[in-house]
Amino acid sequence: MSSTSANRLTPLLPPASDRDRPLLAVATILIFLVCLSAFGAVGAWRAATGWVDQLASEITVQVLPGEGRDVDADTAEAATAIARLPGVLHAQVHTRAQAERLLRPWLGSIDLPEDLPVPRLIAVGIDPASPPVPGAVETLLADAPYSVFVDSHERWEDEVRRAANAVQYSALGLVVLLTLAAGAVITSAARASLVALWDVAEALHLVGASDRYITGLFQKRFFFLGLKAGLAGAIAAAFAALGLSQAGASAGGLFFVPTLEPGWSVLAIPPAAALVSAVISALAARSSISAELKARWP
Repeated sequence: MSSTSANRLTPLLPPASDRDRPLLAVATILIFLVCLSAFGAVGAWRAATGWVDQLASEITVQVLPGEGRDVDADTAEAATAIARLPGVLHAQVHTRAQAERLLRPWLGSIDLPEDLPVPRLIAVGIDPASPPVPGAVETLLADAPYSVFVDSHERWEDEVRRAANAVQYSALGLVVLLTLAAGAVITSAARASLVALWDVAEALHLVGASDRYITGLFQKRFFFLGLKAGLAGAIAAAFAALGLSQAGASAGGLFFVPTLEPGWSVLAIPPAAALVSAVISALAARSSISAELKARWP
């Protein structure tokens, strides 16, 4: 290979050095935070949607203990009758132990006396497209020798829907704010790195390179710098999210400890975040070098 060919393969801009580390570090950290917030936002969005869907597709029937009656047998009988109603998909009986777990936030973890009359619960799944006639469960069990209370969740639905909307849009707003912050800081870091490389741009201009050519060199360089930082931050965030998910699953037995399940859609977040980081870095370099070239050599 001739010396002329070898010179042509030599990059005009110096390779990545200590001057690029601030951009890499800042971009990596911010993309890490953006990805984590995006993972949380997707999981929170799905969870909040699930809250509303669950309320709309289920009602709860309480079977109250009666004097001299076997409340477990009464509950099983009521569940069997309810399951036959049109529009009912299933009627699942909750045991006394399950009912006691629901009381722990108010009564604590103490062992309740065996003779304490704890109501039994029946979770009734209904078909949202063809629900039972309003009052059908009450009418069905009106002549039963035990008392029941039917909660259709209507009084909770508006509150839960508002809470779900607040969770969803707060998570989305956090992602947007962090993305804007990442864009601003990456732009600033890219411009700082460009200042250190300005002597190269001057040298290229002096030997006759066009402004468009010089701008393209810097844009390509900072695109790959941003891509490298974005990939590092996104991969770190993916491992952190996996660790948090495993920790949440391990704590699933604790009351009110949520385990978010974002689904397969989160697989698109890391590559998208890395690409956004690369594009922001390239655009920042392009705008900065173009403005500086026009200011110095109009």
